[in-house]
Amino acid sequence: MSVDSAGMAARLGIKPGMVVQELGWDEDADEDLRDAIIDLSGGEMVDEDTDEVADVVILWWREDDGDLVDALVDAIASLADEGVVWLLVPKSGRPGHVEPGDVTEAAPTAGLSQTSSISAAKDWSGIRLVTPKAARTRR
Repeated sequence: MSVDSAGMAARLGIKPGMVVQELGWDEDADEDLRDAIIDLSGGEMVDEDTDEVADVVILWWREDDGDLVDALVDAIASLADEGVVWLLVPKSGRPGHVEPGDVTEAAPTAGLSQTSSISAAKDWSGIRLVTPKAARTRR
């Protein structure tokens, strides 16, 4: 794991003891970032079959993965009230790149607000999404 990856996991708001749910993993996911998230949270990431309430959902998403609104609705199903969804999409020019307008359109339909974007890993951009209730309590 690189120092960069550890810093990126921290920028995602990952803290020790957090329950992190991972959705949409595939072989193209950034393993350094995944390892950093696991190291920082202190536990393995849970999948869609968990009964636990997630503090953070990491959703890897590519252009051909299907309906983004449906995926976002699934992502918030086990999300804590103050939880955050990090939508990780391939950067511009990378295979599977998702147009920003697609996210801007899908997020509100799924009941989420986009708050910020970061470079999450070498090939991945991270888009921070929260429920409107969580956005209000953070002001």
